[in-house]
Amino acid sequence: MRAAVLLLGILLGLATSAPARADEVAAAQGVIRAQAQAFGRDDAAAAYSHAAPEIRQLFPQPDIFMQMVRQGYPPVYRHRSFEFGEARVANGRVAQRVHIIDDNGEAWEALYTLEQQPDGSLKITGCSLLKAGQAV
Repeated sequence: MRAAVLLLGILLGLATSAPARADEVAAAQGVIRAQAQAFGRDDAAAAYSHAAPEIRQLFPQPDIFMQMVRQGYPPVYRHRSFEFGEARVANGRVAQRVHIIDDNGEAWEALYTLEQQPDGSLKITGCSLLKAGQAV
């Protein structure tokens, strides 16, 4: 519940921000793409390396993180297509929509959130997944 409230707060803050800057969006998309490719190779360590410290605290080992993704986010873990949609940037945070077609041909909408870390890198702080056409 707390994560949902936090995600809602981030989304509301980003919804009123200016259109995303291309360099920050490209960096965020690169992180998301790298993690998706790591999932495709079953490379738990590489996929885990893109998770923010808060996520790593919840899932303290790469194999535990990978199991959570397999069970809770199958369209992210395995998919036929993965296309970036709208993005918003504000205060070192990025919200990036991704249109996904899963292995069964079902359409999904994912909303990734990323946050700039003290070292300047972007890490994934969350992913919300809805079947396309469902209300939020």
